[in-house]
Amino acid sequence: MSQVTRYHPILVVLHWLLAFFIIMALAMGYFVMSQTPNSAPEKLEMLRGHMAGGMLILALMVIRFIVRRMTSPPPQATTGNAALDRLAPLTHYGFYILVILMAGTGLATSLAAGLPAIVFGNSGDPLPETFLTFPTRIAHGYIAAAIAALLALHVAAALYHQFVLKDSLFRRMFFGKRKD
Repeated sequence: MSQVTRYHPILVVLHWLLAFFIIMALAMGYFVMSQTPNSAPEKLEMLRGHMAGGMLILALMVIRFIVRRMTSPPPQATTGNAALDRLAPLTHYGFYILVILMAGTGLATSLAAGLPAIVFGNSGDPLPETFLTFPTRIAHGYIAAAIAALLALHVAAALYHQFVLKDSLFRRMFFGKRKD
């Protein structure tokens, strides 16, 4: 019987889309939005994009989780180190948990600040002077840092597999024949 050697093509597409969207959302949040005062006229459009992007990321992660549970994965890649091998599934599930928490704290902040009416309903009300008065916004920032750290760990592990262990790990998360 042949063994699955690659992830399902839907998972491949979702993986790379989510990688792009998450990196963009983190970069925009940290380098652009946090540096733009809420009194700036362009902040409303930034929030509209950031909030819509966050909901898209959450929806794609939920779809990815469902597809992941319904499809056969390749065997777990091993490093030869038991501790590192145990860390891999924790890292992968950690992404799901952190993205859900990120969306949850973003949504909670937006509701507490009245953003749905301001950003999407064109109420004309001003934005709060700062979002940092909301504990959920502070949590949102810490979760963003945790996602960035997990992302760095994930990329380092993938590069280690590909270029140090030379186990062709990248081909598992790319298109091609799924079974050998």
